[in-house]
Amino acid sequence: MDYMVLYSSKTGNTKKIATEIFSALPGMSKDMQSIEEYKGKDADIYFIGFWVNRGTCEMSIIDAMSELHGKKIALFGTCGMGNSAEYYRSIEQKVNVWIPDDCEYLGIFLCQGKMPMQVRESYEIPMEDPRQEACRKRMLHNFDEALFHPNEEDLADAREFVGRMLEKEN
Repeated sequence: MDYMVLYSSKTGNTKKIATEIFSALPGMSKDMQSIEEYKGKDADIYFIGFWVNRGTCEMSIIDAMSELHGKKIALFGTCGMGNSAEYYRSIEQKVNVWIPDDCEYLGIFLCQGKMPMQVRESYEIPMEDPRQEACRKRMLHNFDEALFHPNEEDLADAREFVGRMLEKEN
């Protein structure tokens, strides 16, 4: 079986997960490439990773997925906002629609990832509306929690994800 780990990473979070997924794949018939260096190398199973921006993935990931046909595809990603199953489901729904119908979608792994400090700086400006202020405080708390991700538990979860996806293959 040939495996391709294809990823886009803006801050290094998704690359960290991609590296963990790559190391968990069996055998020697595997490759890992960033979306920028990917030239369409063929594989049987693709693990495609992305960083979440506004609840979805970037266009380069959509383009790469759209060009795959007759493949098995597992998705993975990192996002700064949320650490909630509901939010993760909404991301999955927005991203897996780009997988062609003749491909087999295996599943998704998402975890939180740290964000650039300028994001926190934008959250630090107090709001006059009490409802917005409560939201701002939640976003600051979430930002601070995300600083510790991906962590060892996230990496272990990524390895377990690979195992579950490969079980589906057999």
